[in-house]
Amino acid sequence: MAKHKHLTLDERYQIQNMLDKKESFASIARALGRDRSTISKEVRSHLTFKKSGSFGNPFNDCANKAHCGKFFCKLGCKNCRSNCNKCLNNCDNYEKEACKKLFSVPYVCNGCTKRTRCNLEKRIYSAKYADQEYGLTLREARQGVTITEEEAMKLDEVISPLIRKGQSVHHICKTNRDKIMFCEKTIYNYLDHGLFSACNIDLPRKVKFRPRKSNHDSVKVDKLCRIGRTYNDFKRYLGEHPDTAVVQMDSVIGSVGGKCLLTIHFVTTSFMLAFIRGRNTAASVQAVIDHLYDVLGHDKFTELFPVILTDNGSEFSNPTAIEVDEDGVVRTQVYYCNRSSPYQKGAIENNHEFIRRVIPKGNSFNELTQDKVNLMMDHINSYKRENLAWRSPYEIFELFYGRDTLDKLEAHLIPSNDVTLLPKLLK
Repeated sequence: MAKHKHLTLDERYQIQNMLDKKESFASIARALGRDRSTISKEVRSHLTFKKSGSFGNPFNDCANKAHCGKFFCKLGCKNCRSNCNKCLNNCDNYEKEACKKLFSVPYVCNGCTKRTRCNLEKRIYSAKYADQEYGLTLREARQGVTITEEEAMKLDEVISPLIRKGQSVHHICKTNRDKIMFCEKTIYNYLDHGLFSACNIDLPRKVKFRPRKSNHDSVKVDKLCRIGRTYNDFKRYLGEHPDTAVVQMDSVIGSVGGKCLLTIHFVTTSFMLAFIRGRNTAASVQAVIDHLYDVLGHDKFTELFPVILTDNGSEFSNPTAIEVDEDGVVRTQVYYCNRSSPYQKGAIENNHEFIRRVIPKGNSFNELTQDKVNLMMDHINSYKRENLAWRSPYEIFELFYGRDTLDKLEAHLIPSNDVTLLPKLLK
């Protein structure tokens, strides 16, 4: 029996084929020479969820669909009661119904004979998806730092003041062996990734050298940041708090290694903020959030940022610093999209098209200042949208949160005929 070896893509395809034939976990384990628990963990850890129905019987997983009397369609569609799935996000009586067979072995719908006629959510084991997801998990687990935030702060208190006195990392490590339990290379890596308040520019010799080429320019601050913050957790939270206003957050990259933008998009109003950052690091994201928190105050910040949805970039891998202020008071909640699923925050992705009209892809952001970024966002937020009943995001945001909040955010309304979304705006 194979021990301490990863499942291969061929083995995963064999699992998928045997599940399609309704084989048991025990028989699959014997065929692969694996333990039965390995097969069980593999299947349950890498499920794909599909919301699909059948011809004449669309997807609808509401437990009350058979006897529900509510109608939401303007035309009074006769099929609303059982076949329409447009009411699932609007009905207060919605209760999710799940197939009871999914709570026992084999936990998937692969070999189910009723799969083509079922209109409930399906759980499928796909070998290709499982192998891709496992590969991403494996690579992510091998990245990042091996210290906690508290340990990083203690290191910073020792290292940064000495660097600012002109001491080299070599000297600091040799004279503080009782406080620094890391090699010089590790300390240099932490400096490169912005974990300390001191940075490379404080090292007089390092700024003279040309940076080495590297395939990895990011580091995960917290490897376990996704636990309790996945996209499924996000959907579960919205199910419990359906009136929550969602904020989406992302990065826009100019030239590799240069300045970048942090974009914050308020989905309800289509209003977006952007902030220029010297480097695409977790520390720079935290600095922007702390700045907004100081400007808006606790009450207004929590009103504007109840939930933040972002991707799995390393710059967002320190969610605790975003969620909690210096006094330990919770100010927001962070959730992550699934890997390689930008469509789950499609609103901000679509809004980035306006930025690319002004700054085409491939152009450097190194000449940008925050004043220029604010000017660009004023024009973007003053552009009227069809989905806002031909009003601008600025006007809708003002309607929701007031002019005082816009003034604190340094946002200004541009007259409609003066709105410019071309590169010449910043020239």
